[in-house]
Amino acid sequence: MNEKNAWRLNGFIGVLLIAVFLGLSVFSFYNGSFVPAILLLIVAVILGSGITVIQPNQSVVVIFFGKYLGSIRESGLFLTVPFTLRRTVSLRVRNFNSKRLKVNDVEGNPIEIAAVIVFKVVDSAKAVFDVDNYEEFVEIQSETAIRHVATKYPYDTFEDVELTLRGNAEEVSNELQVELQARLNVAGVEVTEARLTHLAYSTEIASAMLQRQQASAIISARKKIVEGAVGMAQMAIQQLEKDNVIDLDEERRVNMVNNLMVAIVSDKSTQPVINTGSLY
Repeated sequence: MNEKNAWRLNGFIGVLLIAVFLGLSVFSFYNGSFVPAILLLIVAVILGSGITVIQPNQSVVVIFFGKYLGSIRESGLFLTVPFTLRRTVSLRVRNFNSKRLKVNDVEGNPIEIAAVIVFKVVDSAKAVFDVDNYEEFVEIQSETAIRHVATKYPYDTFEDVELTLRGNAEEVSNELQVELQARLNVAGVEVTEARLTHLAYSTEIASAMLQRQQASAIISARKKIVEGAVGMAQMAIQQLEKDNVIDLDEERRVNMVNNLMVAIVSDKSTQPVINTGSLY
C-alpha cells in the first residue's frame, strides 16, 4: 500500500455549490415544484457529505466503501468524494519514551536501558492499512530494537574492544536508529532520532561492578604512578652524576633508587630520617 493523492475541490467552491442547490430547492418548493425541490435537496446533502476540514500537519485518508481512494495532505477546507470514510492521521513529529528495560549485555550482565524515539508519519496509507495501530507498533518495535542492540555489546569493558554501551553512546544510538527505521518502514514511519536516556547495571550487580571499576581505576592510577616514579628516579640520579654532586657506586645507587621509589609511590606521606652522625 502506497500513499496517493485523493480527488478534492476547493471547499469554498463546494460550500457555494451547496448553497446554490439549497436555494434552488427552496425556490422550487415555494413554486410548487416538490419533486425538483427534493432532488435539489438530495444533491445538496450529497455534496455536504464530501466537505472536510484538514488541520496543518495532518493527512486525511479517504476510503470509499472499503476502497482506498487517496490521501489529502494540504490543510484547509476541501470537497472530496461524497459518502466516504475519512480517517485523520497526524504528520507531526512525536516522542516516544521507552520503559526501563532489563536486558543482558553480550557478556551476560543484567543492565537497565531506556531510550527516546523521535518519529513522524511520512506515508499515511501504510500507517492506516499496513499495520493495525501504528502508534502501538512503534512502541513495540522500539522496545524490541533496544533489546536487540543492547545484547550485541558489553556495558563496559576493561579490555580493548571496539564498542561498548557506556563508552560509545553515539555509535550505539545511530545503530539503534538504523535498525528501528528498518523495522518501521512497513508502517510508513520515519525515525528522526533515537537516543539512550538511561543506562546502568541492574541493582543486583551494581555494587559488585562498582568495586570492579574502582579496582581497575586504582590499578591504572598505580601504573601511572610507578611509570612516573621510575622516570623521576632516573632523572635524579642522572642529574646528580652529571653535576658531579656525588659519586655513587652500584650499591648506593640501588639504595637511592629504592628510597626515591618508596617516597614517590607510597600513598602516605613519608617521614625523612636525618643522619646527624655519631655523638661519641
